[in-house]
Amino acid sequence: MSEAITNQNPEERQLSSGDWIGFFCMVFGVFMAVLDIQIVASSMQQIQAGLSASQDEIAWVQTSYLIAEVIIIPLSGWLGRVFSTRYLFVISAGGFTLSSLACAFAWNLPAMIIFRCLQGFLGGAMIPVTFTVIFILFPPRLQAAMGIVTGLIVTIAPTVGPIFGGYLSDAFNWQVLFLINVIPGILVCIAVWTFVDIDKPDWELLKKIDFIGIGLIILFLGSLQYVLEEGAKDQWFDSHLIIALSAVAFISGTAMFIWELKIPHPIIDLYAFRNFNFAVGCWYSFVLGIGLYTIIFLTPLFLSSVKGFNSLEIGFYLMVVGLFQLVSAFIAGPMEKHLDLRWMMCIGFSLFALGSWLNSNLTADSAYWEFFLPQAIRGTALMICFVPINTLSLGSLPVDEVKNASGLYNLMRNLGGAIGLAVANTLFSYFNKTHYAALRESVTATNYQAQNFLFGLNEKMAQTDLAQPQLAALKLMSSMAWREAMVMTFNNLFQIIAVIFFASMLIAPFLKKVEKQEGVMLE
Repeated sequence: MSEAITNQNPEERQLSSGDWIGFFCMVFGVFMAVLDIQIVASSMQQIQAGLSASQDEIAWVQTSYLIAEVIIIPLSGWLGRVFSTRYLFVISAGGFTLSSLACAFAWNLPAMIIFRCLQGFLGGAMIPVTFTVIFILFPPRLQAAMGIVTGLIVTIAPTVGPIFGGYLSDAFNWQVLFLINVIPGILVCIAVWTFVDIDKPDWELLKKIDFIGIGLIILFLGSLQYVLEEGAKDQWFDSHLIIALSAVAFISGTAMFIWELKIPHPIIDLYAFRNFNFAVGCWYSFVLGIGLYTIIFLTPLFLSSVKGFNSLEIGFYLMVVGLFQLVSAFIAGPMEKHLDLRWMMCIGFSLFALGSWLNSNLTADSAYWEFFLPQAIRGTALMICFVPINTLSLGSLPVDEVKNASGLYNLMRNLGGAIGLAVANTLFSYFNKTHYAALRESVTATNYQAQNFLFGLNEKMAQTDLAQPQLAALKLMSSMAWREAMVMTFNNLFQIIAVIFFASMLIAPFLKKVEKQEGVMLE
């Protein structure tokens, strides 16, 4: 790509081998960035031991990354216009790589938190920039296929992350989780610098930097992300810090919206939401974030807390989603060509809802095949959801608006995941206590089944060498009640996700049709 193409019609130029190499190297960079979130999450105990941190302190290794990433994503559109796609992506990938190397050699927890923050901030722009390239570089006939490829990477990385992370930390050590980014990161930087040149920097924008807007965005998204990450753990508004940061998020968020709509050169252009398809598409991206990240959290938690599985055993279960995502990539392409994108999106969301609802029939004895069908359906649904949302949201926008819009679109998915996890954590605690209380009330002296079960436990405990077999039987019965309460809680949360996905389709009929071949919107 030796010549900038921002103002050209993509249909008028032939894609070179350099175009393809550059794009797929960008996609691989996105894979690294998304994978890094989950690959670390599965090995927090090893990192905690290595840095001599407490359980609460080590959570900041994830929180710092996510806060920094969510701040940079909406700024990526403006940064892309200033520095150009090539400069921004190379800076982002290079910064991510150097920060990964620094994380591997972190000498204590504060150093790790700083390096993780830099890793998230410097690397966070890769995802929206790559989505932008799809709609600038490729003609409309190829945009859906490239959306499938990128969507597959974005959604499959969180699935394979825990498996890969668990294996590496068990086989080697936690430093390897960061060191594996270094050589691929260098190669990605070299390839993108060599082959990607689709636009030119606009240095004049540096004279019009919206410092107030940047400050308000940092305050708003940073405070909001912290509240969502830490709120459930700190019992929400029982914590003075959560109350204070909630107030900061509300005030700075309100001020940010007013300021960005008022000034002539905003750091993020909120007027993109005047496009109805883009606004609704962002809502669907938000819902997809809820489902994707919440279920990735719930399923491993069930398998570890109820079934007692380790990370590799959990990975064996989660592989089903990844495998069916790969299969669905071959289904989504033909569907995109022959179906109205609005119908395709509804099919995808219906399948995701169905898979979540089928997952709500779990018991403590549920094994591999009880998980297989729900996960297979959800894995198939992901690409059928992702492709039409991308095109309906970004495909109807002018090329010069895609950079800004892509940042907002990807931000909505991340916020959906953050809010979904925060709500899931809160409901998990509430439902768990409620179900346990109900089970405990049913265990009375007049309940024949409960007394008969307790009698059987007493007999088993009496055959052991325990000093107080009756007390041991009561403790065992209590732990079983907590386990059953937990299973019921997981089922409730899966049902809620299913209802959210079903309900979200109510506004699908109001979307405007996007003509797939011409990339224009029809009334």
